Amino acid sequence: MLNNYKRHIRNTSILILTLLMCVGCSSKKFLQPGQRVLSNVKVTSSNSRFKVGAYKKYVRQHPNTRWFNVFKAPLGLYCLSKADSVKGNKGLSKFFKKIGEPPVVYDSEGTLYGMRNIEQALYSDGYLHAQVDTLVQTSKHKVKVTYCITPRDRYYIDTLRYEFDDDTIYSIYKGDSANSLLRRGMPLNLNVLSEERSRMVKMLRQKGYYFVNNDFITYDIDTLRGITATNVTLRMHRPEMADSSRSYTRQRFRQVYITQFRTIGEDSVAASNSALTNYRGIMFDTRQLKVNKRVLLSHTAINKGAVYDETDVQNTYNNLNSLPVVKFTNMQVVPVTDTDSLLDCNISLRYNKTNSIGLEVEGTNTSGDLGAAVALSYNNRNAFKGSEMLTFKLRGAYEAISGLEGYNNQNYFELSAEGSLRFPTLLLPFLSIEKKKEMKALSQVSLMYNTQDRPEFHRRVLTAAWTYTWNRTNTPRWVHNFDLLSVNYVYMPWISDTFKKDYLDGEDARYSVLRSSYENLFIVKTAYSLTYNSQRNNANGGNYSQSLTQGVQVKAGVELAGNVLYGISNMLHRGKGDNGCYNLFGISYSQYAKFDFDFVRSLLLNDRNAVAIHFGFGLGIPYGNSTILPYEKRYFAGGANSVRGWNVRGLGPGGYKGKDGKVDFVTQTGNLKLDFNVEWRTFLFWKLHGALFVDAGNIWNTRHYAGIDNAVFKFDSFYKQIAVSYGLGIRFDFNYFILRFDGGMKAIDPSVSKGRLHYPITKPNFGRDFTLHFAVGLPF
Repeated sequence: MLNNYKRHIRNTSILILTLLMCVGCSSKKFLQPGQRVLSNVKVTSSNSRFKVGAYKKYVRQHPNTRWFNVFKAPLGLYCLSKADSVKGNKGLSKFFKKIGEPPVVYDSEGTLYGMRNIEQALYSDGYLHAQVDTLVQTSKHKVKVTYCITPRDRYYIDTLRYEFDDDTIYSIYKGDSANSLLRRGMPLNLNVLSEERSRMVKMLRQKGYYFVNNDFITYDIDTLRGITATNVTLRMHRPEMADSSRSYTRQRFRQVYITQFRTIGEDSVAASNSALTNYRGIMFDTRQLKVNKRVLLSHTAINKGAVYDETDVQNTYNNLNSLPVVKFTNMQVVPVTDTDSLLDCNISLRYNKTNSIGLEVEGTNTSGDLGAAVALSYNNRNAFKGSEMLTFKLRGAYEAISGLEGYNNQNYFELSAEGSLRFPTLLLPFLSIEKKKEMKALSQVSLMYNTQDRPEFHRRVLTAAWTYTWNRTNTPRWVHNFDLLSVNYVYMPWISDTFKKDYLDGEDARYSVLRSSYENLFIVKTAYSLTYNSQRNNANGGNYSQSLTQGVQVKAGVELAGNVLYGISNMLHRGKGDNGCYNLFGISYSQYAKFDFDFVRSLLLNDRNAVAIHFGFGLGIPYGNSTILPYEKRYFAGGANSVRGWNVRGLGPGGYKGKDGKVDFVTQTGNLKLDFNVEWRTFLFWKLHGALFVDAGNIWNTRHYAGIDNAVFKFDSFYKQIAVSYGLGIRFDFNYFILRFDGGMKAIDPSVSKGRLHYPITKPNFGRDFTLHFAVGLPF
């Protein structure tokens, strides 16, 4: 029955795709007499070495969009509707018009406008005598437009001159010349000249010259007849309307005020001096001050007497807005009237509600077993008047489990209680306020207790952690996370006789990895990770998109557990227990080192298409007091975020194959992981995005465990055990979250060492090789 269902989905998808490809030709029914559809636009060059790709974005009118740059599916959907009429705007016709895309009608004015845009862009890039011609080809009701660029010679900067009307400003600029974007011999690029102007203004405003702006800087470009060399003069002169006494005067802060945001008609700062208190150079309004002055001071990068720095002002704004109790911040820099060199900064804060209560209800479906979960949470955003976030969460879950034989109770029950306290700063001794101002940081202590009652066993988990997260304000893309101490205590009060017989006390060697996971255990670890993220989002059709991004994200981390306890045990000459391990309170503890690396590169092709590349590596090494990595710390392959041709935990380790070819959740884990993914993401219509992907990877063990054959990583053969899958994904991008459906097909199956089944891509079988995944968020 399942195979018939999959076959029905496949056939329906092929039928719809074929239909969408064919109905595009019926777009002429939407055209008025004399109108034609713009079917194709090209940008070419008379010089084969000239790169035209950078100038395609200046074309004014583009043809109908294509899914994955191939299928004009949005147009096809629109063409499924009827031509405009009273009846044509109802039912399915109205729906297809809403989600589809109407045919793009050729506009000669748009072609002319695009030609001028390209010419202007070429001129800005130094091709001062470039020419753009258009070729318009018509056939029946379609039009093809070709923009042909004749770039000619590119001009370059031969001589750079500078004219400043202030010697001090000129000296500052020359001292910063290493960062200048202008060089002799570089191409004449008006965009670079504009960027240099903005850079100069930013640099000067960082040094206290608050009143300098772009109007102060102009260029004189002298071209000589017959040659491509130009003489460029950069001039910095005070505009006629600028204040002559303030323009080139370095500004300092006379005073900084922090008050509560007040509406029009309420008392201003000046009218309430009696309520102001000076604390380390900042004037605080004490009438309704909700946050501790020391916390606000550590989040304020400016101070009385400090030279104006635009970066410090922006950092102050961002830091104060990051406080949980602050809803928004308003900052005003005001010149002092009776002096030429002083500024006042008025900072007003609007506060959030201190307390909030949340209720979450969710349904669960695990392989057909239905259940429900309820979570109640409480948040206090200003627990101790320092914008500390105090959180309590209570969660309960129930699931009716079916298909288990030999177990009395067929239900699953879970109850967890969690509490955390997050401080908006680094709680470290000897760390001055000045150092805290240089970074955005969080310190958090958390405690969680979880109880699980399953038909097979009962498990109790107690977790406590103290963590730090921070980044420096001058390098916000680099984020550090340090788990100073994390303690996990796993207690197994009851295990059913059936589970013991089948998995723990039996003679089946396949479960050697599992046995250690159902014992009482301590994990005391320290971890550090570093993340670099330069990814930025793109907008599509006015909609904010998380799916299409540009940039790089790199994450590297190390985790160490059990070393301190092992050292103490050795120092105290503690004897080992019956299991051959040192114990803490009669319970063995884990000792291991774990390393993880993750790399994502997103490349935006255009405003509707992007390519994302992901590489992941993980290695966990047990040693000392442990011979195997804890089950919760081991890696698995397959699933929505791994090699998507397999179910979760359905792949590996290595060439291992579960009993009777079925997924073996018990043994299909490893302590080494490799992942490689390539995904082409495209915007379809409305909130819908699509993806084509190829995944490769697997997991391995670094040592042999009885009953788990062909699973050890070997340098000379591991590449033969890399699994490969390919597939198609559909994503609903709702701005704040993404719902994702990915269908993966097996291409190379390492569980079969050779033969036809090792390469299922050669003879795909939908019922055998297809796996459908549902997830929230992107896979990487």
